[in-house]
Amino acid sequence: MTRRREDWSRFSDLPTEAARARSVDLELASTAEVVRLVVDEEQSVHDAARLVVADITRAAELVAEALRAGGRLVYVGAGTSGRLGALDAAELPPTFGIARDRTVAVIAGGPRALSRSVEGAEDHGPMAVRRLQRLGIGPKDVVCGIAASGITPFARAALEYARDRGARTIFVTCNATTDVRADVLVAPRVGPELLPGSTRLKGGSVTKLVLNAISTAAMTRLGKVYRGRMVDVVASNEKLKARALRIVMELTELDEKRARALLRRAHGRCKLALAIHLTGASTVEAERRLAAASDDLRLL
Repeated sequence: MTRRREDWSRFSDLPTEAARARSVDLELASTAEVVRLVVDEEQSVHDAARLVVADITRAAELVAEALRAGGRLVYVGAGTSGRLGALDAAELPPTFGIARDRTVAVIAGGPRALSRSVEGAEDHGPMAVRRLQRLGIGPKDVVCGIAASGITPFARAALEYARDRGARTIFVTCNATTDVRADVLVAPRVGPELLPGSTRLKGGSVTKLVLNAISTAAMTRLGKVYRGRMVDVVASNEKLKARALRIVMELTELDEKRARALLRRAHGRCKLALAIHLTGASTVEAERRLAAASDDLRLL
């Protein structure tokens, strides 16, 4: 019984578990009032993120350094935090053309936890360690643990193991008083949730914002963005093929017919098409020059 009281006290002191005065009698409010409260609460998300821009910047630079050196970005989390990490990891390859094995997501409960809650899995720290062992985490990698509460055993164990293996570490949390050790701590203070403990609300929103900022800034530093366009987009469907064509047309000022011909020479690769246009070289030579320029069009 004593252990239970200690656990209850430990969780009740978390900022993400605190109650809000405006939540009292929430069930008596009209649907419109509940919606308005949820929307109003979100206003604090961007303010909180702005206050940790320096930490987000350090995290982005750490990710860019790791990926540039041939390492991986590995997100680790449970529940909403794990799903948000998985979402970012899944979207980076088609958006920025990075290899799929360079952005990895480890979620407590495994793949089934992406669509179905596996709540007890977040308490299994040893499982996180085993998952990272299977990935062969090492000094080239950067592991980003995500836990709104700041105490999730799965994320904490992963970060501790990653540090032991020489990997760089980032911790994204809504608990600025966490004792987790990481190379970079990103801890926006969004305050208590409208529904105490429901970190899929503000906690989830600010986490998504932080991850977006980290990965987008890192990819920009890696030359994946040129003149504000995602020039490494993988044109794998009709929408993305149209986007690649539009990017080439906009940045070269060619008409549609000539832009399509340029893309054909580049085997559908938007960045290579731009490199051919900028250098006036053959496809093979433009590809060689692009590689020599660290895949950055501005360095051609």
